[in-house]
Amino acid sequence: MKILHTIRQGKIGGGETHVLDLVQELNPQEFESVVLAFTDGPLITELKKLGIKTYVIYTEKPFDRSCWEKVKDLLLQEKIDLLHAHGTRAQSNSFWAAHKLHIPIIYTVHGWSFHPRQNRLIKMIRVWSEKFLVKKANVTICVSDHNLSEGKKLFNMDRAVVIKNGINFRKFDADKEYKDLRSELGIDRSVVLIGFIARMTIQKDPFTFIKAIADRPGAPYAKYLMVGDGELKQSAVDLAEKLKVSDKIIFAGFRQDIPDILKALDIYCLPSLWEGLPIGLLEAMAMRKATVSTSVNGTKEVIKPGKNGLLIEAGDVNGLSAALDILIKDEVLRSEIGRNAEQSVKAEYSISKMTRRIEEIYRDLKLK
Repeated sequence: MKILHTIRQGKIGGGETHVLDLVQELNPQEFESVVLAFTDGPLITELKKLGIKTYVIYTEKPFDRSCWEKVKDLLLQEKIDLLHAHGTRAQSNSFWAAHKLHIPIIYTVHGWSFHPRQNRLIKMIRVWSEKFLVKKANVTICVSDHNLSEGKKLFNMDRAVVIKNGINFRKFDADKEYKDLRSELGIDRSVVLIGFIARMTIQKDPFTFIKAIADRPGAPYAKYLMVGDGELKQSAVDLAEKLKVSDKIIFAGFRQDIPDILKALDIYCLPSLWEGLPIGLLEAMAMRKATVSTSVNGTKEVIKPGKNGLLIEAGDVNGLSAALDILIKDEVLRSEIGRNAEQSVKAEYSISKMTRRIEEIYRDLKLK
């Protein structure tokens, strides 16, 4: 069965990591994967290394009619049996071609494109768009219970299921040997290292992280590592300078050696304003890290506060500063939370479990 996976970009984020893991885990005796991204980037390079056939049809816009015929030509050229669209932009730019060719569609929602902090008109348009895209899919997969319940409040979700994200525990194994990142970055072993690993966008809220650092949690025992690029990168650097915390923060830019980075950290922080089910958080937990994250969407389904992580309210600078201070000063608590985090992720969020359920959906659609 030949499946075309479509994804919005070639840069590597949560949805892109999901696709990268999924195409490697699918049973090769039953399923052949082809990947279409709508921008180029490191994801394409990684897939090619794995021998996965990949294509790029460039657009950074949703519902870009100029690329629809090109997607249709690709479906015909590759003799695709099923389309699996990962995310809003991917679905909006590939559903038309699949419908024209009577090819079944699976739409995986990696967090809705609408959220509470949007302008009212923009949110209304996004809700209408998602309703339309869900209707066009034979099956919609939500990566968290919250995403499903949120969708159900606004439109028909009768053909939707929840399949939670899974982690590749061979790649994220806390007991493996990793590169010595601390030596590379000149960070002493005695320093407590806190990491923010995400694209610097409004969603991930790097500003709250930097403002919390300005409250000096754990000073002078802590240092902060911000990994990622994005449209807010320069603004984040400027804010750190303005608040006089540049000496405490290392801006590392985009990196692909995430397991090495996680191994070097003591604490992982994800101050997002909204989420689907954050793969980065699951990866950090799999690496036995204490985490501080915001009580939003799928995140609060994963974290049991005080047991396998700490939760704060979105945008709460003081709350984030206090939570980081607690973990920085209490090594025993950090270790306990990290162990519990690893156990809870391994029990519920394996890539194998996720993939077997997706394979069942592929088979069901083939039989219909």
